[in-house]
Amino acid sequence: MLMTEPVKIGNKMAEAITPLSGEVFGALINLSGRRRFTSQRLVLYALLAAQGEAQAAAVAHEALGLFRGAHIALVNGDAKLPGIFCPELQDAYFGSMEGDRKILAFIALAERTLHAIEGGSSDAATHLAQLVRLTTPILDVLNRITTIYEEQSKRHALLMKKQLRGVISDIETIAKQAKMVAFNARIVAARAGHAGREFAVVAGVLSTITGEIDAMVSAALNAA
Repeated sequence: MLMTEPVKIGNKMAEAITPLSGEVFGALINLSGRRRFTSQRLVLYALLAAQGEAQAAAVAHEALGLFRGAHIALVNGDAKLPGIFCPELQDAYFGSMEGDRKILAFIALAERTLHAIEGGSSDAATHLAQLVRLTTPILDVLNRITTIYEEQSKRHALLMKKQLRGVISDIETIAKQAKMVAFNARIVAARAGHAGREFAVVAGVLSTITGEIDAMVSAALNAA
């Protein structure tokens, strides 16, 4: 399990101690990738809308909605996602990279640009030029944050494998002890003769169980 220390999200402290599954990491990486894709789609269709392309503004608004929704889910979390769960993401969003501030500024500029284009405002060209200039810097931020999610996923996978091997090692130790008990039990049962027959049956069952444990351990090791 991936257990993290409490981190500060905005002005609040959040205890991110929930274990994250591979499925959750996949969802986080996909959402982060969606932000990258929709940021580019948003700018492209804003340009097309400014040129009078039919339905371009609607597509741009849709892309903006997806972009905003992905960002909110990644930062605040929801029923399925943890939000910011590690110091690296905390720093990326609210620390040195200022990712949250830059992404929110991009969203606000995109909204102003689309409203200006749709309203035929004289500021439309200025806003659009600013949005285009911001495209590369915001993409760099999004790429760097996506890399953090990918790195955390790899770290999680390695941790899971290490913990699995630790559990398997403990099981192997218990199985060896059980084998010794079964061996000693057979000796005692043999010495007891007829009176030890039931004891011998128990020892046999214990030997069978330890054999099954060996098979499961071997399969788990091959999968780890």
